[in-house]
Amino acid sequence: MKLSLSIFTLALAALSVLEGTVSEARTLKASKPLHTLDRTVLPIPEPKQVAIKEIDVRKARAPARFEVKAPQGAPNVVLVLIDDMGFGQPSTFGGGITMPTLDRLAAGGLRYNNMHVTALCSPTRAALLTGRNHHSNNTGAVQDVATAFPGNTGVRPNSVAPLAEMLRLNGYNTAAFGKWHLTPLWETSVSGPFDLWPTGSGFEKFYGFLGGETNQWSPYIFDGTARVELPHDPNYNFMTDMTDRAIAWVRAQHSLTPDKPFFVYFAPGATHAPHHVPKAWADKYKGKFDSGWDRYREETLARQIRLGVVPPGTRLAPKPAAIKDWANLGAEEKRLYARQMEVFAGYAEYADHEIGRLAQTLEAIGAMDNTVFVYIAGDNGASAEGGMTGIFNEMFFFNGMPATVAEQLPLIDKWGGPESYPHFAAGWAVAGNAPFAWTKQMAADYGGTQNGMVVHWPQGIRTKGELRTQWHHVVDIAPTVLELAGLPAPKSVNGIVQHPFEGVSLAYTLNDAKAPSRHRTQYFEIAGNRAIYQDGWLARTVHRGPWERQPRAPLEQDKWELFDTRSDFSLATDLAAGQPARLKSLQALFLKEAVKYNVLPLDDRSIERLVPSVAGRPDLMAGRTSLTLYEGMTGMMENAFIDVKNRSMTVTAELEIPEGGANGAILAQGGRFGGWSLYMKNGKPAYAYNLVGRERTTIASAQSLPAGRATIALDFAYEGGGLGKGGFATLSVNGQKVAQAPVPRTTPFIFSADEGADVGMDRDTPVTEDYQQDDNTFTGKIVKITIETKPSQSVAPPRQALKDASLKK
Repeated sequence: MKLSLSIFTLALAALSVLEGTVSEARTLKASKPLHTLDRTVLPIPEPKQVAIKEIDVRKARAPARFEVKAPQGAPNVVLVLIDDMGFGQPSTFGGGITMPTLDRLAAGGLRYNNMHVTALCSPTRAALLTGRNHHSNNTGAVQDVATAFPGNTGVRPNSVAPLAEMLRLNGYNTAAFGKWHLTPLWETSVSGPFDLWPTGSGFEKFYGFLGGETNQWSPYIFDGTARVELPHDPNYNFMTDMTDRAIAWVRAQHSLTPDKPFFVYFAPGATHAPHHVPKAWADKYKGKFDSGWDRYREETLARQIRLGVVPPGTRLAPKPAAIKDWANLGAEEKRLYARQMEVFAGYAEYADHEIGRLAQTLEAIGAMDNTVFVYIAGDNGASAEGGMTGIFNEMFFFNGMPATVAEQLPLIDKWGGPESYPHFAAGWAVAGNAPFAWTKQMAADYGGTQNGMVVHWPQGIRTKGELRTQWHHVVDIAPTVLELAGLPAPKSVNGIVQHPFEGVSLAYTLNDAKAPSRHRTQYFEIAGNRAIYQDGWLARTVHRGPWERQPRAPLEQDKWELFDTRSDFSLATDLAAGQPARLKSLQALFLKEAVKYNVLPLDDRSIERLVPSVAGRPDLMAGRTSLTLYEGMTGMMENAFIDVKNRSMTVTAELEIPEGGANGAILAQGGRFGGWSLYMKNGKPAYAYNLVGRERTTIASAQSLPAGRATIALDFAYEGGGLGKGGFATLSVNGQKVAQAPVPRTTPFIFSADEGADVGMDRDTPVTEDYQQDDNTFTGKIVKITIETKPSQSVAPPRQALKDASLKK
């Protein structure tokens, strides 16, 4: 009893001390900080602590806890970036696609009709998320074609810290959802490094995909740096999944840290190819595009003028000659192309609907009033990368293979579904960029570089539903966010002196419609297409159209044009002949800016830049002719996997076969839309080669393997003589040939944009329908697999073969 009382007495004493400590801690936390924060140096250094000399903790006073908080009242920031959408597509800017969320936010905020981007996805994203030009980010083009030259290496310098890192170090919670496409290709494997992944770029949370696109029905996605296992749900779509994750994250932040602002970068894969959408959304648009792309352009311009998003008197810029008149198309062509656009429109509205769910969440939790919600309807103009006929499987485009109307028409009812990987025809891209002439990739035209933007911030914008016409660029968003948050641009981040912002805050426009534009000069350049803007004038040269196989002229001999954008919104009238002096001055200004921002030398090479050795960028597998693989290694993308294209190879798999035999994939690369697989069916070894879903070759042993150790080998002898040629496949078991057959043609450039190589399974989509079960996991044991390759038969690809394909993205 005495012992129990003693314990009880001690417990009471301890509780008393604990209560006093907690009470004191609360008092200290609520007290004013004893230091002044210098936010120009990040991270903000902790104050020096005075040494404590008191022996007894009961007599000592704890120092104030150091904590970096955002400025009082700093707003939340939600930055939404749609992919591959034209200025003339969303209803908010006169387009024929209903986007209720964008409409609603515009009605409660501001529309910007003079917002500009870079004409490609990675460059726009780099500029948007850092406040510096894309070449200053070393992102002169997409990551897939990075080179060794400054401005194009694909590696963001440490002197260009991202906006997310600046906000995080100033007390914000940060998260990114959706598309990234800013990590160097050779750093995308599980070996890292992870510095340039989203979670190494200022975002505490990332849920999305690293590359330029992903299969929306079966995406290759990460949570942080960990691969996500997808649910077995036939109705799964990434657009809804990423929104669910964003909503959950926002709710958690608001619940747990309601006084702490958050930054959300919400970047769907929509509306980039593949155009994947539930059929009901596409069917909402049945018949609405039957009148074709020429009529669509005319009707869109009329709506734009009525809405006031383009000035009265604006004319349609002349359509590129390569785009056929709708009236001259056959009935089958019209039927196919109309359905392509129905699917795209449904895809866009579906994405807008999901963004609406995120916005409604902010309203429901009471956070919308002090949230700066920036919704940019496109990281570049609508894409013409589907070619003149559109493509049911985009891997045709990647590999320079034409697609015909005749072979695609029977697949029309599958367009947009899981069995497709589609893109619409180039005519719809030109129409979607109305009133401009050109498309994505075209840095020389506003069709590639002008996108509608809406800014919504009830607490900070005094008027509603107004239009802003000031000329701005995505490089202006980062400095805008810092200004609205009451934060200075940092001079140093993580010990590195920072390159100053190259953008101009547009905060001055929020409550002043008539304020003169402050962004006065801006260069544009992508793959030789280039332009220079200054105070309303634009000088430009169209070096090569997105569908053109060769440049129109050598870079030094390009023809330049001149436009007065103040009176010619659509760039319809070339004034070069009448104002040669002004044109010459602007050309000189372009060169000055090009030198300043590491734009030179201009690189107009095309598909050959996909080859690391040709482009001069690092390659994870450089010099390797052998790779050993083990169970559990999955999702190895082509740039982090040994290259087996256009060369001979031998795959040797050492296995243990259980009693009753084995089934499933041993090693697979790619998927339904192109790839190859070594596998077992009914206990029999087999090999399948899938050429972009168009041609399939399968060989298999006639005999099942008994239980025990076995070595299966696949020898592929490439015939050589160029890219994408055929070869001969031989399958052996324990040194004895069991099957062989010719493979007529092979994949020249890329198996898949978003499916990697998997050991012991074929994740995402299947290379072959020959697998016996939905779960194609190998049921035996894989000891190891060795791939050995011989040097490529086409180290220097024939020029003609390269001309047969054009630069993707």
